[in-house]
Amino acid sequence: MPKKILVVDDEPSIVTLLSFNLTKAGFDVISAGKGSEVLPLVREQHPDLIVLDLMLPEMDGMDVCKQLRQEFINVPIIMLTARDDELDKVLGLELGADDYLTKPFSPRELVARVKAILRRTELGSRDQSAMLIAGDLRVFPDKFEATFKGEEMVLTPKEFELLVYLMRHKGRVLTREQLLNAVWNYDFAGDTRIVDVHVSHLREKIEDVTRKPVYIKTVRGLGYKFEEPKS
Repeated sequence: MPKKILVVDDEPSIVTLLSFNLTKAGFDVISAGKGSEVLPLVREQHPDLIVLDLMLPEMDGMDVCKQLRQEFINVPIIMLTARDDELDKVLGLELGADDYLTKPFSPRELVARVKAILRRTELGSRDQSAMLIAGDLRVFPDKFEATFKGEEMVLTPKEFELLVYLMRHKGRVLTREQLLNAVWNYDFAGDTRIVDVHVSHLREKIEDVTRKPVYIKTVRGLGYKFEEPKS
C-alpha cells in the first residue's frame, strides 16, 4: 500500500503542484484547503504524513498542529511558511511539527524530506531493540512507547527518535550536525536550531528542573550528551 500524504494549503496551485509531485513519487495524496477540515480528515483517512501550510483560513497551521498534538495524534508534520521568519519556524517546531519549509521551495526538496521522514519512521517501527533504561526513564523502541516515573510520555515521532538515539549513545558527546544527520537524515543547510528545539521539548518532559538537566547535558561549543542520572 502506498503511503498516504495529506496536503493542506488554501492555494489551489500549491495543492496541485504538490499533489502531482507526490503522486509521481508513488504516494497516495489527499488534500484540504482549510484548517478546520484537517482533524476530521485525519480521523477518517489516517494519513502517514501531513504537509501543513501555516497561513490557512478559519484555523491557521499553528492551531491545527496544536490541536493534533493535544489529541495525541502523532502523525509527522512538515509545516510550510511563506515568511522566512525564525519565530514562525521555532513556534511550529515547539507545537510539534517535525520539519518546515519556507515558500518558495522546490517540490523535489519537499518530496525528499517526506521520504526521509517516512523512512526514519518506518525504520523505527521495525526496530526490535530491547527496552532502554536510564533513571526513571523507560523507552520501548519496538512499541514507540516511553514512560517517565511510571507515567506514559506523549512524544512526537521526531522527539521519540531523538530520545532513542541519545540513549543509545549514552555518555558520548554528539554534535548538532551528527544529530541532524542521524535523526532527520538529510541536510538542513547548517540550521541546527531544530535540534535545540527538540532537545528543549525533551527536557521539559524528562527533567525535573530544565535549567539543571540531569539526563540531556549541553556540552558548550560541541552539542549534547545523554547521561545516566546520579542517584
